[in-house]
Amino acid sequence: MGDRVENFICNQEAADKIRLDIFLAERLPEFSRSRIQGLIKGGFVCVDGQPVTKSGRDLAPGARIEIRIPPPVPSSLSPEDIPLDIIFENADLMVVNKPAGMVVHPSPGHDSGTLVHAALGHIPDLEGIGGEERPGIVHRLDKETSGLIVIAKNEQSHRWLQDQFRTRAVEKTYLALVDGKPPTPTGRVEASIGRNTTHRKLMAVVPLEKGRDAVSEYRTVESFPTHTLLEVHPLTGRTHQIRVHMAFLKCPIAGDTVYGKRTPTIKLDRHFLHAAKLKIALPGEKLPRVFEAPLPFELATALELLRQK
Repeated sequence: MGDRVENFICNQEAADKIRLDIFLAERLPEFSRSRIQGLIKGGFVCVDGQPVTKSGRDLAPGARIEIRIPPPVPSSLSPEDIPLDIIFENADLMVVNKPAGMVVHPSPGHDSGTLVHAALGHIPDLEGIGGEERPGIVHRLDKETSGLIVIAKNEQSHRWLQDQFRTRAVEKTYLALVDGKPPTPTGRVEASIGRNTTHRKLMAVVPLEKGRDAVSEYRTVESFPTHTLLEVHPLTGRTHQIRVHMAFLKCPIAGDTVYGKRTPTIKLDRHFLHAAKLKIALPGEKLPRVFEAPLPFELATALELLRQK
């Protein structure tokens, strides 16, 4: 596969100067501005036949711009033959029901067996993101959180999905079993989240100037003597948001030995948090779709045991 070549003419008025990177980003919306800047810096752009490496260059009226977009380079990650529970798939993306215990993205200590490795094994003809043959992870789930996650297959769908999440057009619904009960049957938590000052790998509710705004809404689905099943809607996407917000309400996620009780109050080897429903508009579609993932066996069993008490 050779380079993709695109040619443009700058039709701006002399008084309306425009930067090269902004000009190209407007005409190639499937690429992020940082990706365009990388191509300029890498010598893939010519203006009036001359290579240009400065993104901030102003274009003169009538300037001719040529950009070469090389095919994505092979990923440094190895594809792995790991079974995936695929809820939906098309040419742009796939919606996967991630099991508890699977890490989403490679990181120190997790250089194999991740969802990204599994996606690479499932999509051999991956178009790639950011110039590399890798899937686009738009949002994440904690290792021990199960449920729905969206994976982009190409740059354009990745950008589309990023915009959906950035503008909060996506509706995410989680099922969470908590210890005790929240202060009200339904409610809204507005508490900014940032790094825990004592344990830097953990998050905590902090003053807004030290963190980022975070909002979660919840409603009671089912009540038990010592536990409550909640439906939680995070309106923002902060790291460990639901776990931190529920602990802030003094009703931590059952089985969460990090933010909750050190000794689990139910017989479960993970925390009881599941991404059950996702409402999102797919690339090129106006009306949103709804995807659902049933409770995994171990969580459904834990609920049944509570109902029998």
